[in-house]
Formats: sequence, structure tokens, C-alpha cells
Amino acid sequence: MNPVGSDESAPPVARRGRRWLGQALRWGIGLGADIVAFNDLFGRSDELDGALTTLEHIRYQWVFFAVVAELASIGAYAALTRQLLRAGGVDIGLAELSGITLAANAIQNSLPAGPAWSTVYAYRQFRRRGADGVLVGWTLAISVLIAVATLGAIALVGLIVSEDQAASLDLVRVIVAVALGILLLVVAARRGLVSLPGRRMAVLIVAACQRLVHRPRGEAAELVASVFDRLRAVHLTKATLATAVGWSLANWWLDLTALALSFAAVGSKVPWRGLLLAYGAGQLAANLPVTLGGLGVVEGSLTVALVFYGGDQEATVAAVLLYRIISFWMMLVIGWTAALVIRIRTPQHEEVRAR
Repeated sequence: MNPVGSDESAPPVARRGRRWLGQALRWGIGLGADIVAFNDLFGRSDELDGALTTLEHIRYQWVFFAVVAELASIGAYAALTRQLLRAGGVDIGLAELSGITLAANAIQNSLPAGPAWSTVYAYRQFRRRGADGVLVGWTLAISVLIAVATLGAIALVGLIVSEDQAASLDLVRVIVAVALGILLLVVAARRGLVSLPGRRMAVLIVAACQRLVHRPRGEAAELVASVFDRLRAVHLTKATLATAVGWSLANWWLDLTALALSFAAVGSKVPWRGLLLAYGAGQLAANLPVTLGGLGVVEGSLTVALVFYGGDQEATVAAVLLYRIISFWMMLVIGWTAALVIRIRTPQHEEVRAR
């Protein structure tokens, strides 16, 4: 029996159940592998016990500053989104966008297929605030592209600063490959959206979707033409792009600041030489579809790299754990709270209209 056919003939609830089970199993395996790798790194539980002891003597004034830096990082990403939306003629308040960003981030980091759900959530929130579908899709795509490009740039700078020692962590090829991939994406986004081959490819993709799922309705060529006409109305000037890139860099640097302040909070020196490289590698690992929000993967990659560059084992484990408590767990709670507030303040008829 064809497994694909059997899945399609199964009830929708059963198919969803199997997808959720598959996601949970994959994340469970990934988290288990991270725990094993973490245990192999330190060999004994002494270092983890020492890290927990270190956290008992934490310096709360530095924790406060780390939390402020992390919240400012969220605000910077919201400002990036706002800049792109304004290029299309839609202006949403920064506070409102920050709440949406927090909520979408929480959805992404706590649900199976989180990135897809968070994209749908952000799409609907922007739509109900006056942005059309083309502008929202463009904004979400370009914001991710800019964020990944700036992260790649930070990782490359870290690679240069760390000199030849990065080869010992097998990170050179990975980061260079990511940088080349980013460059290709930038070129494609710059050239493909305005070129005739790009239009033809878009028509073929739309036509294929219409044959498979009978959506969207209408003539494929006309649909693509209307989208490209709308994109022409988006004025992404060099100044706008530079400002957006600046906000994206601020987003990463403020998050990196939270990590550095976590070292200060546990009373340890920051391993500056390897900080950029470790952070870049950790954030790239966070985007791997293995665990929710890179849980376990980020902690492991950050700790390994920072210890390699001279960080004290116990203090590094404590600092990384504190950083993840702030940047992951605390933002998760704040994000779901923001989602609840947005839901309460959104009339039901507007929620339906935004879909």
C-alpha cells in the first residue's frame, strides 16, 4: 500500500495527530542527543552542580540590565518590521508591533511547526491593521532575509576575530557556506523580483499550486502581474534599506549584549575573543528544525565554543543557562501574555476579517 495515499485517505484529525507525533519524536531525539553531548563534554555532573551553585550567588543588577537588553532587542526587530511596512504605506505603532513580535516569537518557540504558525499569526495581525496581503508577505520575507544576512555578517566578523582557532570547532566551512547562501538569496531577491525570468517562474509556481490545491483562483499570469504591480508601490529606498539593516544589527547586538551581561551577572569574565563566533554559531543552530526554539542545541553550541575560547566551565554553563532563561523562557511567558492581551483586545469580527 502506498503510504502517501494512505495518509491522504486518513481522517484529518489522524493526519494531524501523526504530524504532531512525528514532530515531538524528532525534537525528543534531538534534545536527547544534546543532553548526551553535553554530558560527554563535561564527563561528570560536577560542573553543572557548580553552575547551579554559581547561580545562587547571582548579581541581580546585571540580570536586570540583561532583561532590558533582551526586551530592547525585541523592540529593534519590531522597528525593522515597522520600517518595511512603512515602505508600503502602512504605519503601525512600535509598541503594538513589539507585542505582535513577542507573541509570534512565543508561538514559534513553543508549538510544533512553530515558524509556520507564527508566520500565519503575524500575517493576520498585520492584515487587520490595514496592510494588504502582498505587503505583509513581502515584509515577512524581507525581514527574515535581512535578519539572516546580518547574523551571517556577525558570524563572519567573529570568524575573522577568532583567526585560525575556529577551524578546531569545524565552524569555518559552515559559516562560509551560510554566508554564500545569504549572498545568493540577496542577489535573487534583488534581481529575481524585477526580472522577466522571475515573473515567468512565479507564474509557473502559481499555476502548479492551482492544479494541486485549486488555489488561488483566477488566471495565473494576471495574479502574478497584480502582485508585481503592488510590489512596485513598495518604495524600498537605499535609506530605508540601510535603516532596516541597522535595526536588524541592533536586534542581534542587543541580544548578544544580554549574553555578555549574563557573564557579568555570574561574576565571570566574558571570553570576548570567541563571543561573536560562539553567538553566531549558536543562533544559526537555533534555526535548525531539531528542537523547539533550538532548546538544547543553542546551550550546547554556545557552551562548547565559549569554553574552547577560555571561558571557565562552571561560570560559562551558568552564564549560558541564565542567558537562555532570559532570552527563551522569560520571553516565552511575556510573549504568550502579549498574545492573550492582543486576543482580548481584538473583536471577533475583526479576527475573522483578517483571515
